Amino acid sequence: MKIVCATGNSHKVDEFNMLLDPMSTDLEFEILGAQVLGGMPEVDEDADSFYGNARLKADALWELASRIGAWVLSDDSGLAVDALQGAPGVYSARYAGPDASDSENVGKLLNALQGVSQNKRSAKFVCSLCLIDPAGTLFAADGYCSGIIANEPRGNHGFGYDPVFIPRGYQETFGELGSSIKRELSHRAEALQNLVRQLRV
Repeated sequence: MKIVCATGNSHKVDEFNMLLDPMSTDLEFEILGAQVLGGMPEVDEDADSFYGNARLKADALWELASRIGAWVLSDDSGLAVDALQGAPGVYSARYAGPDASDSENVGKLLNALQGVSQNKRSAKFVCSLCLIDPAGTLFAADGYCSGIIANEPRGNHGFGYDPVFIPRGYQETFGELGSSIKRELSHRAEALQNLVRQLRV
């Protein structure tokens, strides 16, 4: 089963492959980047929900993928902080501006939380996935990971907000915990598990 990932982010392709590997003992997946179809088309991610943006990205790539008999997998994910009324939310990747780096987004987040006590820095990572087969059948799933926001970045693993997100039950950030723990706990891992469960029905 060829699955083309609707993203230009190579980190996400690598992470999908890492997460799907232990789940795919009875399902043969080959995860490919959008470059096999000439690259990811420009998508105006203007939906007001993670699912809405994931669907926009999947739809943008589906016609090209279906021509080669491939499935399309897209995700939209981000961080929702309770003290900020759910921000950065769907704007997580561009929280500090359209071309903001991970460190700039993290910096803006920490500035917004200045003065907020540790017990009020609760947050969750959210992931919405869309998978469309060559015939156009849609599968969708969500995943969540709850935790708190650290006072400063810690660790060099992962990307995005990983260095400031401490998952529930741990003292370390995702940036410190590394890929094996993140594989078990992350919002993307949970969403993929829910998606794979649908495919096995």
